Amino acid sequence: MQKYPYNKNKQQAFQAAQQGYENAQSLYETIVSDSASYGHQLKHLKNEVNEAYQQIENALEVASEKQRAQLERFQRDLKQIVSEVNME
Repeated sequence: MQKYPYNKNKQQAFQAAQQGYENAQSLYETIVSDSASYGHQLKHLKNEVNEAYQQIENALEVASEKQRAQLERFQRDLKQIVSEVNME
C-alpha cells in the first residue's frame, strides 16, 4: 500500500469535499419543484447532500486553517439548501 505525504492527503480530502459540495449545489439548482420527477430528484439531492457532509467531515479532520474556513462555508451552504428544500 502506497503512503501519501500528509499534505497530499489533506489536499485530496479537501478536493473530495469540494467536489461533493459542488455536486449537491449543482443538483439543487437543477431541481424543479413542480416537475413530475421532483420526488426522485429530491431523494437524489438528499443522497448528494449526505455524501457531501460526510466528505466535508472527513476533510475537516486533516484540513489546514484556510481549508477549514472553506469547508465550514460549504457546511453552511448545504444547511441552507436543506432548509430551503424542507420549506417547499
